[in-house]
This record gives sequence, structure tokens and C-alpha cells, in this order.
Amino acid sequence: MTKVLESQKVSLKGEIAIPGDKSISHRAVMFGSIAEGKTTVHNFLEGEDCLSTIECFRAMGVEINRTEDVVEINGRGFNGLKEPSQLLDVGNSGTTTRLILGLLAGTDFHSCLIGDDSIAKRPMARVTVPLRLMGAKIDGRENGQYTPLAVRGHALKGITYESPVASAQIKSAILLAGINAEGKTTVKEPHKSRDHTERMLGAFGVEVESDETSASVEGGQTLKGTTVNVPGDISSAAFFLVAGAIVPNSRIRLQNVGLNPTRTGIVDVLDMMNVKYKIEAERVESGEPVGDFVVETSDIKGTEISGDLIPRLIDEIPIIALLATQAEGETIIKDAAELRVKETDRISTVATELNKLGADITPTEDGMIIKGGTPLHGGNIDSHGDHRIGMMLAVASLITSSKVELERPEAISVSYPTFFEHLAKLSR
Repeated sequence: MTKVLESQKVSLKGEIAIPGDKSISHRAVMFGSIAEGKTTVHNFLEGEDCLSTIECFRAMGVEINRTEDVVEINGRGFNGLKEPSQLLDVGNSGTTTRLILGLLAGTDFHSCLIGDDSIAKRPMARVTVPLRLMGAKIDGRENGQYTPLAVRGHALKGITYESPVASAQIKSAILLAGINAEGKTTVKEPHKSRDHTERMLGAFGVEVESDETSASVEGGQTLKGTTVNVPGDISSAAFFLVAGAIVPNSRIRLQNVGLNPTRTGIVDVLDMMNVKYKIEAERVESGEPVGDFVVETSDIKGTEISGDLIPRLIDEIPIIALLATQAEGETIIKDAAELRVKETDRISTVATELNKLGADITPTEDGMIIKGGTPLHGGNIDSHGDHRIGMMLAVASLITSSKVELERPEAISVSYPTFFEHLAKLSR
């Protein structure tokens, strides 16, 4: 499929409500399914990835009812999950794959995970290795490096694991296994990663010990059903934050955006790059800080992005790269090798696709060097089936001198099904 994006030469005005956070929506379904009692989730993200999570737990006997963006889960408790009679299809969702492995490892049944072609290329040893140290029995291609993955549920023992990278998916998988393990489970990281799992486990009644670089749970705890209000996804908001900053004569408001401090690296970058914005109506909902962003056209400055900032904005780097093409001076991104094992090799893909439009980006082993002040022209570009690449390129089309033809725009529905609708609503 190809979508033609005319160079609109328009300003962006008005306001939109950002769809629910993908990471939190995944966890709400998983935790609600293994909790005792009913869980109600508001502002659930109806993207393809999160729907894959729902289908996996339905296959294990969990009753889940969905009406628009409200999901009701009749939790069965961890021991109430049933052996699935079919393969558990995670689709394109790395979060579903890695977190569900932590839950499946301690069951008393056999299960098998499959996904699409992209998932089949994504590394899973980073999760299967620590789970095996806990006693998990997991088999798969190249000794559990890739899907399909077969899990033979087994009794687990708590461990202390030092993760080589700061990754919320690794940490979450181990902590979820730890809830059903004997003894205490601790995960230590080089930098603090997203803490949605720790926060939400607390909302479901699980005691979690955490500090800047570690998180621990005691085995044998029980989750209790609750109500979850999912904030807007700051990773999705980032595309419109950048659009508002680079499109001339623009001023937009983004409602209900999550402000979890482990996710606000993009806000630090806005400050570093001189973007005009403000945050209003700050509040806390379901344990997560939330606010409304107002952003307007800005004179952007180049910067360097590296170190412990990277885990807090890893998913936003594609759109930050676009922002950097319009900045004064050079922007350097480094310490971001994790980008190479996302839905695509995002270092290579960002450079290749933006350079097609006239950008000057040099990929490096762990990041990229971006020369600012480069006008963009039209052309034929490709999302490569990666939702964040697709959205970034669609935003780029707002400032090109001629039309853009975007291949595989449907990938965007993974995390932002109403993206083009919202883009049209703001265009003036």
C-alpha cells in the first residue's frame, strides 16, 4: 500500500487527545488477567500490538470484553490460566513476546509463541537467558534466540540478575517470573529503564522494592483486580511535539500525555534544542503523572544526545532525528545501539529514508550524526513496516517542497490507529 502525502504548506492549529500509552495498555491486560477479580481499563490503546496481547490471554481462558477504549478483564488469578489449545500469536509486538515469557515460565502447562516476520528477527535471548537461570524451560530457534519459542512451565527460583542493558522489557519479564518464583528476585540495570511495571504492580497490590538502578519482588504475591486509567502515550505525542515545532506558524495542544519521569527524555531534548513548549494541568492518574502540552513553531538548536538519557527516549529517536534536520548546527546521537534491534534497524532506516528527502545524516555504530538546516524535498519513502518510522516520515512530509509517497503506511496502526485523522484535524 502507498499513501500520497501532498506537501501541505500549512500551519498546525488546535488540540488533540493522545491515544493511550502502549506500554501501559499491554501491562494492564497482562496484570488484569493474572489478578483475582475484575479489572477495568480506560483509554486502552486499540493498536494492533495491544490487541495481540488481548488475544493471547483469551487463548489462555481469560474473559476480556472490549467496548471502544474501555476493556474489562475478569481475572483468573495466575493459577487460573489454562493451557492454550493453539499457538499464541504475538503479531508484531516485542513487548507481548518478552513480558509474556516471564509469565509463562512459571505456569504448569506448555505453550508456544509465534509472531510475524519482524518478531522472528528480534533477539529473545536477552529474556530467555535470565529466565533459564530461574529454572525456566524454554526452547526455540538458535537455542531460544528467536521465535517460535516453546515454554514448558516449571517451578522457578528467585535470582539477582545484572542486565547488560537498561531495558524495561527485560526487567519486566524477570519481575513477572519472580512473582511466581520461590524467594526474592532482583534486577539490576546500568541505567534506570521505564518503571511502568513497578508502578502498576503496586496498583495491583504487589509490593515492589526499587531504587535508581534496581527493582525487586518477593515470590508468592497475589494481584488484585483494580481500575487503570491509561495516560496518553508520550512516545506518540512526540511526533506532534516535533510537528508543532518545525511546521511554520503552528501552535497545538496535546491533551492527557503521560509524564512518567522514566519516559520524559523527549522533554529534556525539547529543552536542549530550544523548542517552545509548556506543560499545563499536571496531575496524577492511576499512579502515573499526566499533563497537557502546548507547543509552537521554534528556532531549533543542535545538541548531543547520549548516556543515561538514551533509555528515556529510545523510541523517540526517529522523530528527534527529523527535528535535528531542521536545527541550527549539528546534532550527535550516540550510545543508542539498542536502536538496531527494534522493529527495524532504526539507525540505518532513519538515515536511509530521511536522506532520500534531502537530509544529511551519517549513521554510526551506536547512533547518527545529523547536519541541521537542511531543506527537505519530496520523494518515495518506506516505513519498512515500522510504525515509528512511518509516523516520522509522515511528519517530514509536512515540510517538504513537493509530495511524498509513503510505502506501507498501514504499519502506523500498530501504535496510533488515528494518526492520520489527527494530522488532518490539526492542519490548517
